[in-house]
Amino acid sequence: MRTLMVSSFFALIALPAVATDYQVAMDNYLETNIRSWAQNPVLVEAISSQNQETNGLGQADVDALDTQWRAEVGTGGSALINDVLNNDAAEFLRAQVEASGGRITEVFVMDAQGLNVAASSATSDMWQGDEAKFQMTYSVGSDAVHFGEVELDESSRRYQAQISLTIVDAETGAAIGAMTVGVDADSLM
Repeated sequence: MRTLMVSSFFALIALPAVATDYQVAMDNYLETNIRSWAQNPVLVEAISSQNQETNGLGQADVDALDTQWRAEVGTGGSALINDVLNNDAAEFLRAQVEASGGRITEVFVMDAQGLNVAASSATSDMWQGDEAKFQMTYSVGSDAVHFGEVELDESSRRYQAQISLTIVDAETGAAIGAMTVGVDADSLM
């Protein structure tokens, strides 16, 4: 019984070290692999353009879009989902996934409402505004970064950690949206 307690105690002590190791690895990956393309003009333009379209939406409108997305994801042929997956910004994101050699599992960018603008693949929902990936970046400011926990992702069906950051307008320095990059957890360590 005492051995079990001791090993459980040491396992609990080791957990923060693993979390710290992942955070360091995610920070390194952000700085060496993501920052160089995160502010690409094709992404900034897509977000800015959608912000003009969604600026006046109320929460009921956002909820309706999210409900529609959830109902249509996986059915094929949805105009709402196709608009997010078939644009220049989405092509750019898929190129980043491909160039990562399997390290990036998914990438998507969000507008000022937290709605998907472009994605490398379909996400499980359209509205990210109620999640930490958006709330801890866009709402915080232009330099904000959020590192998610390692989790099994519904969309990619892989264990991943999400790195989220604010996207800014280079001319004004103002936050315009956010981006989330899913990184294969095994590739981080």
